[in-house]
Amino acid sequence: MFTGIIETVGTVKRIARGARSASLEIEAPQILDDVKVGDSIATNGVCLTATSVTARTFTADVMHETLERSSLGTLTAGSHVNLERAMAANGRFGGHFVSGHIDATGTIARIERDDTAIWYTIDAAPDVLRYVVEKGSIAIDGISLTVARVTEASLSVSTIPHTNQQTTLPERACGDVVNLECDVIAKYTEKLLGLAPATGTAGQGSAITMEFLAKNGF
Repeated sequence: MFTGIIETVGTVKRIARGARSASLEIEAPQILDDVKVGDSIATNGVCLTATSVTARTFTADVMHETLERSSLGTLTAGSHVNLERAMAANGRFGGHFVSGHIDATGTIARIERDDTAIWYTIDAAPDVLRYVVEKGSIAIDGISLTVARVTEASLSVSTIPHTNQQTTLPERACGDVVNLECDVIAKYTEKLLGLAPATGTAGQGSAITMEFLAKNGF
């Protein structure tokens, strides 16, 4: 579990590509003092498991499913990535619940400066935007951000100077692909109410009916 509060920006030192997988070596000495093999590190929002650790770098394997679902397949040696270690049980929860399981990617459509803030508008598919609400939370490349606007085709966030200084966002340009993770609470709620697309029509298989709501005073 992560919070979406980026700890440091790391640098990809090496990528070993297989037929349908990859292995990443990432330099990030600022966060490796207590990291050991088997620990989870969110890399541009993707939960990866450290398979080897040195004083300056860690290595992680990336399977085919992850390459298909995320933007990690576009990384090259020298690319910068947002990094966050798994949340400590005794730590402050500064962002929102972030699992590190990417729902899909989006494409940056517009970048606009608004005094000290910078607006990023990201085009995304309807099956992602169905979980996005204005003033709700979303993780973009692992960064916990508040949704400022949402339409049928895109979402927009307004970022403060601190966020831009501590993450890779300033390196992004229109047309770049970013990882998106929606608020997991919305997905669980949809499933429990029987509204998820996989269950067919709305309400099918759900114990929540109009009769149930009326009986319980709603």
